[in-house]
Amino acid sequence: MDTGTLIALLLAVVVGVSLGLLGGGGSILTVPILTYLAGMPPQEAIAASLFIVGVTSAVSVFSHARAGRVRWKIGLIFGAAGMAGAFAGGILGGSIPGVVLMILFAVMMVATAIAMIRGRKKAAVGANGSGGEKTLPLARVLLDGFVVGLATGLVGAGGGFLIVPALNLLGGLPIAVAVGTSLLVIAMKSTAGLSGYLFTVQLDWPLVLSFTGIAIVGSLIGAKLAGRIPEQALRKGFGYFVLVVGVFVLVKEIPPLITGTPLF
Repeated sequence: MDTGTLIALLLAVVVGVSLGLLGGGGSILTVPILTYLAGMPPQEAIAASLFIVGVTSAVSVFSHARAGRVRWKIGLIFGAAGMAGAFAGGILGGSIPGVVLMILFAVMMVATAIAMIRGRKKAAVGANGSGGEKTLPLARVLLDGFVVGLATGLVGAGGGFLIVPALNLLGGLPIAVAVGTSLLVIAMKSTAGLSGYLFTVQLDWPLVLSFTGIAIVGSLIGAKLAGRIPEQALRKGFGYFVLVVGVFVLVKEIPPLITGTPLF
């Protein structure tokens, strides 16, 4: 096993902690790790990330469910719409040049990072003076789910950090509940996105399964930590990290696209 692959496997625990703690961030980290450390082509890295994040999220969701932080009905509806979008995105992504996918991925990272750093508004306050869960418009839930799923299937990222704000603002779910519910949605969408990619991509299953097992351990740690770390500080810190990685990917991928010569 080469050094890059070993480091990639060690970082798998960070991927899992991010999913369990924040309800997102798995693919944001997994795709660059697999591409630049494990040496996978972009399409293979995206497909692998969908499997890794999907399985890890499916395991982690039960830890949140035991704590009452999952709303199954809205999660299943949002997830079903997301599966349709993710499957379409997965098929489309398999035919797009790798460098273009990585640039789209980096743009998604930068947008996600900015949203995390800026934070989100608090859920609307109900008539009784406290924030409450809303009755959700079905058409809006289906549309949002499909669009988020399409983005996730195409570039393998943008799942949790788009789903959590949507559930928080659209549905009025408390942040901790939105995080838990987002993991159910991510697991569903990742399965559909992976199905689309497998028409054109072959995976290194020993590496993928090893990475997944380590990420699952991290997700269980993250689920235990959920609610114990100040959310604002955590999201801002992670947001700056994602921003740095996103800029790194852009700097690495844009010069070859323009000149045909790698920068480094």
